[in-house]
Amino acid sequence: MVTSTPKNKFEFVSSAALPTQFGLFTIHGFVEVETQQEHVALSYGQWQEGDTVPIRIHSECLTGDALFSTRCDCGAQLQKGLQNIVEHGSGVLLYLRQEGRGIGLLNKIRAYKLQDSGLDTVEANEHLGFDADLRDYAICKLMLETLKVKNVALMTNNPKKQVALTQMGINVVSRTPIDHGLTEDNRKYLRTKTEKLGHQFDLHLLNNGPHK
Repeated sequence: MVTSTPKNKFEFVSSAALPTQFGLFTIHGFVEVETQQEHVALSYGQWQEGDTVPIRIHSECLTGDALFSTRCDCGAQLQKGLQNIVEHGSGVLLYLRQEGRGIGLLNKIRAYKLQDSGLDTVEANEHLGFDADLRDYAICKLMLETLKVKNVALMTNNPKKQVALTQMGINVVSRTPIDHGLTEDNRKYLRTKTEKLGHQFDLHLLNNGPHK
């Protein structure tokens, strides 16, 4: 996990209305100047500066988010995060283009192949020469500043995201897990993230069947 990238390497681009099946969001575009990597934030509702705003930091997962894969819980967590924001009446989802915990789509497919051969998700990344998690959350600071969000209620199973936000000066008022998306196809994957990467998934769910 990297959080030290300078803020001036990121720029806000534009905003537009984004109707979704969950409700009417506004989509905000951001870019990493050096690499031209694009990221977006989805905001819903309104808040006053200083309010505690529900947020989710979601890393891109083409296979889970768009292709409905059950190898991970990403697609289910994305949907649940958006639903929670709408139910609350306001909130922000930060969608970071960091496929495969930062190794990219094609390397993720290579890692999947290694997992098919018996390695877990951490071992597969390391076998390919990568750290277990290469994601960089530094752009979140500019995203939240642009949306005038200083205090957040964070929806995540990953405490490292809370640490990253706190190090950037964002006040994390609370952290709520999203124990959503467990399947027979991803039970081992979620257990590995819990045991090796520090994610805090409900162990009762892991040991007693898919989330209903």
